Amino acid sequence: MGKIIVKIEKGTELFGAWAENVAGIYGDGETVQETKESILNGIKAYKKYNEVIPKELEGNVEIEWVYDIPSLLQYYSGIFSKPALEKLTGINQKQFFHYSSGLVKPRPAQRKKISEALHKLGAELLTVKL
Repeated sequence: MGKIIVKIEKGTELFGAWAENVAGIYGDGETVQETKESILNGIKAYKKYNEVIPKELEGNVEIEWVYDIPSLLQYYSGIFSKPALEKLTGINQKQFFHYSSGLVKPRPAQRKKISEALHKLGAELLTVKL
């Protein structure tokens, strides 16, 4: 099973994505979901039209999605409100408004804080039984 790392970023008009570890795989869309679908189509096209397939694209391909902060906040806006993100991370919700606009980029320490808080929540949710 191969693995590719796909970076998703918010542009001025569209979201763009590319595989960081396999040259030639790109995608875009008006939403993050459209962009993900575009990348999946790009993977299929790459496999179909290239004679040499890198090991990262062999078999079932695992995709690691790497978001910039505006893309992450837009994609999960229906799930995470700014107050909820503030509670999870300790970062002021007004700051999240700045981050989601893309006009202010979070410092590396802030990105790390957001990532760790989301991973902690995910790990906790994996232990929940209903």
